[in-house]
Order: sequence, then structure tokens, then C-alpha cells
Amino acid sequence: MSATAPAAQRRELRRVAAATVIGTTIEWYDFFLYASAAGLVFGKLFFEPAGAQAATIISFATVGVSFLFRPLGAFLAGHFGDRIGRKAMLVITLILMGASTTLIGVIPTYETAGLLAPILLMLLRILQGLSTGGEWGGAVLMAVEHAPDARRGRMGAFPQIGVPLGMLLASGVLALMTGVVSPGDAFLEWGWRVPFLLSIILVVVGIVVRRTVEESPVFTEIAERKERSSMPVVQLFAKHGLLVLLAALTFAGNNAAGYMTTGGFIQNYATTPLAEGGFVGMERTPVLLAVAGASVVWLICTFVAGVVSDRIGRKKTYIIGWVAFLAVLFLLFPLVNTGNVWLLFLGLALFSIGNGFTYGQQAAYFAELFPASIRYSGVSITYAIGAILGGAFAPMISAWLVAATGTSTSVAYYIGAVMVVAFAATLLLRDRTGIDLGADNEGAQQRGHFVWQK
Repeated sequence: MSATAPAAQRRELRRVAAATVIGTTIEWYDFFLYASAAGLVFGKLFFEPAGAQAATIISFATVGVSFLFRPLGAFLAGHFGDRIGRKAMLVITLILMGASTTLIGVIPTYETAGLLAPILLMLLRILQGLSTGGEWGGAVLMAVEHAPDARRGRMGAFPQIGVPLGMLLASGVLALMTGVVSPGDAFLEWGWRVPFLLSIILVVVGIVVRRTVEESPVFTEIAERKERSSMPVVQLFAKHGLLVLLAALTFAGNNAAGYMTTGGFIQNYATTPLAEGGFVGMERTPVLLAVAGASVVWLICTFVAGVVSDRIGRKKTYIIGWVAFLAVLFLLFPLVNTGNVWLLFLGLALFSIGNGFTYGQQAAYFAELFPASIRYSGVSITYAIGAILGGAFAPMISAWLVAATGTSTSVAYYIGAVMVVAFAATLLLRDRTGIDLGADNEGAQQRGHFVWQK
């Protein structure tokens, strides 16, 4: 037994890593596909009667509306994830996301269905928000709770890299459609639908992979002891409301910055024709390829941040990320404004360094903040609230700021302000790297979250 146990554990860790990264890649491919399409075509297809600028703002607003439903998804998934297990919720959220994304690929546009078209689009986006609210918490807990104490950051980085992989996949498929399969008007007519329809194939693959993984050992221990909380969400806010708020603010900074690209704002800003009030007027395909290339940098930095956090701690890794973000924040838009695709890529790549170093360690960081019996609720709800505070309406606010001020500098100041708040919240939370996550250590997990506590 002693000779085979380490090998069996390594095999299970590989299965967990594969299941979480594949599942989150599919989930975020669907989510970012919508955001990119909102920046590129949804304004014209679903909201054109409102006028060009207003259609863009409304289109980005539909991106943000889904975030308002993330907490509901997080509440439901957290409740049942803490009651029936992490594994079951991962399969359910993946099916919900895949079904709603595939249906977006077949709904009519405003030209053929009138007001029914944007209503259907909004309803399906809401379902995406519900799914995303529950997906992340389950994926990161499956990864982190399976991991050895000294490798939580590394294992937790696997579901995290699913986010840039999803962005890379969504941008790559859209670039293929705009540049090769359905260029020009064909993309507006039918080409945009194909990436959404492809989701059904990816979901089937994800479900097959996820069903092979064993339940989280921490949840299994809680279930065997019959110590599952009957109302985990109520307990979370009654005992840890301030913790939820500060941790959510740390994520808000990353999310507001990240949604410059993942929310479709940069894609729209860089591709809007000059004749329609744009500032850059680049072609869609090179912009999408630049975003895809920057996603590779984001992916690498995300994984490196997870590994580094195991060595120097989650908090120090976050600080590196905030400094990297703030150092290049006011370089991004001047590089985009050149209209040169390589300088656009350079700006996005530099921005992706901070994005990765404030994201790769987050799975382990959030898991180490909350007690085992309410951990799914804690990480899911905190993540959802942070997404609302940071990224939900960041593309819409940015589009409004550019329209109101006539300059992208206002967007840099807005994102910078959110980052400073997130930086301050990071400093107020104690680093809990390596704390025992087991069900028998709830006492220590319940206290000592803030720097002013002993």
C-alpha cells in the first residue's frame, strides 16, 4: 500500500488538474465568447435602433447584467455544494452554461424578431451568469482540497488558467471566422453563430472528463462526520461578512482590469471604424489575434503566480501583481491608439502580467480564508460579489467614459482607482498560506483573517 499510494495520489491529482482546467476552459470560452461578440457584432444585430454609440453601451450592459445573477448562482451552488458535494455541482453548472451558449447561436436577430430578439439574448446571458456564479467555487475547491499543503497554489492555478485558455479559444475561433471562414458581411450574417454552436461539443467532452474525478476529500470527511451546515450562506454572512467584503474587493481590482479585454471593450474600442466615431479603426481579425496572443502571456503568468505563491505566500504574490498592473496602466491605451497590431499586442501583453499575478494564487487564497463547512459558499459568493464590484459593468462604464470625455485616459484613471482599493484590501487581509484545510481544523479556520487580529 505504501508503495502504490503516492502513485495513486499522483494519478488522481492529474485527473483533478485535467478535469478542472478543461471544465473551466469550456465554461469561460462560453462566457468570453459572448463578451467578445458583444463588442464586435451584438450592438448591430440586436440593438441597432438605439444608434451606434448607445447600441454599444447597451450591448456591454448585457455583459454586465449577467454578473448581477452570479451571486444567485453562487448562493445556490454554494448551498448545494456544501450540502451534496463539489463534484455534482460542477457537472450541473457545465450543462447549464453549454445549453445557454448553444441556444444563443440559434436565436433570431432584431431584424427578424424585433424586441423578442434582445429579450431572448438577455435571458440566455442571465443563465450564463447563474452558471458562472457556481462553476468557479466548485472547480477551485476540487483542485485545492485535493492538493498537498505545499502545492495548493500550483494545483489551484489549473482552474485559473482555464480562464485565459477560454479567452484564447474564444478569440482564436472568432479570428478564424472573421479572417477565413466568414470574413466581412458573412460574419455578421451567419459566421458569429458558429462559435456558439461549437459549445455543445466542448460541453460533452467536459462532462465526460469531470465524471472521472473523485469527490473532494474535505467534503467526503465532512459528509462522513455528518457535519454539513444546514444553512451555509446564513452562517457565512453572520460570522464572516467583513471577510467576504474585503476578499471581494481584492478580486474587484483584477476583474475590472481583466474585463478590458475579456469583457470586449478593447476589441470594440480598437475596431470601431473612424467613420462611426471610433478612435483606432483596426480590422477585427488582427485585433482578435493580438488578444489571443496576450491571453497566452496571461496564462503563463497565472500559472507562475500559483507556483510562486507556494514559495513566498499568496499576499506577497498579490502585491507583485498590483505593482505590475499600476506600472503599465497608463501605457496601455497609448499603445492601442497607435493602430499598430504589434504595439496593441505589446500593451495587452504587459497588462497581462499584472492580470496573471493577481489571479493565479486566488484559488488557494480564497480557499484558505474560509472554514471547511461553508467553504464552497464562501469562495463562490465572494468571487461573485467581487465580479460585480469590479468587472460587471467595467466595459459599459469604459465605453461611457470614452463617449463622455473623448479620451481613453479617463478609463485608465477609473481602472487605477479600482486597483488602489483592491491593493488596500489585500494589505488588510492576513496571509494564511499553508493553513490546514481539513474539517478537524475549523476552529483555526474561523479566526485570524485580518492584520489587526492576533
